[in-house]
Amino acid sequence: MSRRLRTAVSAVLIALACLLLPFGALAVWAAYGLTDTGRYVSTMAPLASDPAVRDEVVDTVADGILRRAAAEQRRPLHPEVAPFVRDAVRSFTGTPAYRRVWDAGHEEAHRAVMTALRDDRGGRVTVDLAPVATRLERQLAADHVPFAGRLPIPHTRVVLLPADDLAALRKGYHVLDLAALWLPLAAVALAVTGITVAACRRRALTATALGTALGGAFLALAVLLGRHLTLADLPDQSHRPAAAAVYDALTATLRTASWALLALGAAVAAGVWLARRVRVRRFPPVHPPGSVDAGATVPLGLHPGTRPLRPPTRPTR
Repeated sequence: MSRRLRTAVSAVLIALACLLLPFGALAVWAAYGLTDTGRYVSTMAPLASDPAVRDEVVDTVADGILRRAAAEQRRPLHPEVAPFVRDAVRSFTGTPAYRRVWDAGHEEAHRAVMTALRDDRGGRVTVDLAPVATRLERQLAADHVPFAGRLPIPHTRVVLLPADDLAALRKGYHVLDLAALWLPLAAVALAVTGITVAACRRRALTATALGTALGGAFLALAVLLGRHLTLADLPDQSHRPAAAAVYDALTATLRTASWALLALGAAVAAGVWLARRVRVRRFPPVHPPGSVDAGATVPLGLHPGTRPLRPPTRPTR
């Protein structure tokens, strides 16, 4: 294989590896970071104390309690009731019982969704929130929250995913599961092969490192763009702080992976460059006999290694 052909094949393989690397990181994050129930609950647990999320929970629960209480009494409530209910619900969101209810609700919902995605049988995905609602009502009643028994959480099964969307979601989940395994392996195999067949492995390694750093930057940019699009699509802009907190919590691992790829690629490229500089200084190139040094000047019209012609001399008498 000629040197030019080896360089071209190496460039194609390294470009494919650098292209697959961010997609492989995205697939691994989605397949193993979002599908594990314990990891998902641990990720969502800190959001229970997030100010924006707490405000959203207080508004939702308090508005539901007041709405149901007014409907049952068939007359407007006293103006002083609403602030008292909101303060009581906000006080409850700072207790350990609220965090346990928060974790239990997310665990039940996530477990139901993942069971439906992994099992090809069954229809729509539902979750029974009655146990969670019962614990919440008991704690609110213990905290003397007015109308705690009218908490607007139905004691029925709540639909999480309709039956019409399950087929496409299951297919996408299976494809994602395969991509999380094969995309990183393919990226590593292509990168190693590209460096091996390269005519100049040092340059191939530098190109791979820079491509890895570029892939990490592309992944970080994609996360930021996804955040902007997600928040922009919300119909009610008042929900943006809570939605931003949830998005940031779910993509924290992906952001870390993107910065890790960027740092790793930049570090390897800098290491290769420094290693070459040190090697050149410690072992300067040796010029063979007859060659011209880099700083030497060559007379015009002469090639390196040739001696200038001497002018003819007259014979002496």
